[in-house]
Amino acid sequence: MMLNERVLLLNQNYEPMSVCSARKAIILLYLGKAEMVEKDHGWVHSVSQRMPLPSIVRLIRLVSAPKRRVMLNRKNIMRRDGFQCQYCGSKTGDFTLDHVIPKNRGGRDTWENLVCACMTCNCKKGNRTPKEAAMPLMREPKRPGYLFFVRSMVGNPDEKWKPYLFMN
Repeated sequence: MMLNERVLLLNQNYEPMSVCSARKAIILLYLGKAEMVEKDHGWVHSVSQRMPLPSIVRLIRLVSAPKRRVMLNRKNIMRRDGFQCQYCGSKTGDFTLDHVIPKNRGGRDTWENLVCACMTCNCKKGNRTPKEAAMPLMREPKRPGYLFFVRSMVGNPDEKWKPYLFMN
């Protein structure tokens, strides 16, 4: 159904806030709380009027949203690393989380110390640092911003959304 289509919701300053249903976006438009930035290909009909189906809407007033943080969990670490071993680059097989600095050496459960690793590399690295094991990381692990979370909610975005999600 067209009212269940996904719509990108932007703050007044064009910062991506979330993804909502077309139904919610149309209500925001009707109440004058948002404006349409990009249209989709369909139309929504009421008894007396028709309006284009929104693809991107922007809030009229700036909403002060609290700083959103991406939760540190296995799924989000795997997403951040693109479901790819950070030692060998493999994208197949069983993956696990690896502590860059082993826990028994003071390594903590943080964004900067956890990476996605295949079982082979995790066993090979063992209880050593990447330097000691001669296994350099493909990318330095770091905490993702909220935009990462919005992108992961989006999945495969509409082409119109990419500039607003900085995915050109």
